[in-house]
Amino acid sequence: MSAFTPKLFVISGPSGAGKGTLVARVRDLHPNLGLTVSATTREPRPGEVDGVNYHFLSEEDFRHRIDADEFIEWANVHGHMYGTPASEVKKNLDAGNSLIIEIDVQGAFQVKERFPEAVLIFIMPPSLEVLAERLRNRGTETEESLSLRLANASHEIELSDRYDDVVVNDDLDDATAELLNVIQQHERN
Repeated sequence: MSAFTPKLFVISGPSGAGKGTLVARVRDLHPNLGLTVSATTREPRPGEVDGVNYHFLSEEDFRHRIDADEFIEWANVHGHMYGTPASEVKKNLDAGNSLIIEIDVQGAFQVKERFPEAVLIFIMPPSLEVLAERLRNRGTETEESLSLRLANASHEIELSDRYDDVVVNDDLDDATAELLNVIQQHERN
């Protein structure tokens, strides 16, 4: 039997790279992997549930929580604020569970500063053209927000070499298997 060491995994990558889908699939295959629910000031998308997909907060409430040091990281992304509640991270790690946090690049680097043992995993789209098509197919982006997300994606991809691992999400089944393998390898080390 191989040893298990609980780890903090940080998943990030461009909007539309498939982070949420991959994290959900990996958690189905690795049910003991904890997940934090991030906070945001953006409006919920259709089907999103407060407290499940995100904690949807007013900007005033979010800023109050920043001042109270309630986030392990926070950032302003695409004109909205996002943050990871410290209480959720502590709860999972104290219980001896590995934990996966799905956040943007800015937040990933903040977490690595606070938790040097955190494992950063970048989800890479197969190309910017595929990424643009995925974002358009969501049906939630204006041309202005699409342009902003694609510009941010180029910058984020440039920073992927600062990550411990990179998983290309070209084929969903292959990317799921690769992400699960990366997580399990780190838990055994």
